[in-house]
Amino acid sequence: MNRWKGEWYEWTKALLIAFAIAFIIRMFLFSPIIVDGPSMQPTLYDRDRMIVNKFIYRFQEPERFDIVVFHVSKQKDFIKRVIGLPGEHVAIKNDVLYINGQPVDEPYISYNENELIQSNFKLENLPGQYDKIPEGYLLVLGDNRNNSTDSRRLGLISMDQIVGKANIIYWPLDRLKIVNK
Repeated sequence: MNRWKGEWYEWTKALLIAFAIAFIIRMFLFSPIIVDGPSMQPTLYDRDRMIVNKFIYRFQEPERFDIVVFHVSKQKDFIKRVIGLPGEHVAIKNDVLYINGQPVDEPYISYNENELIQSNFKLENLPGQYDKIPEGYLLVLGDNRNNSTDSRRLGLISMDQIVGKANIIYWPLDRLKIVNK
């Protein structure tokens, strides 16, 4: 009987340690997210499952074209692409992205010859009428510009809202990959 109690104790201890490690990993390091909607097509599709790296931005700043997850509310997170960084001016004119007045190629956007992909936009259109993105903020856009709730509607995103970087699709298996720009 004593041996039986010892085994139960060891199993219980092992399970508690495993749960504690899983909790720490999910809370502070990595967590899953499910893409909800078509706003990031053709890069990400509705119901793609991804891993969010929650700790990377503790060691480095977000870079242009990173795909980030951020809090919109306590109940809702969005996934979008970083387009504008602090100190930059962003504009879109005739389907061309301009950063500080220079055109920037966006290979992740699919263009249909008969459809204007992006409406014209400039940073000054946002609340606050900024001429440059302030320190501690990012401008994010969806890849599917005609069907995306992003900084054009939400305004600039505070670094405090950022959950992490999402660049690994793990489900469905036929889409398993690391997303690079």
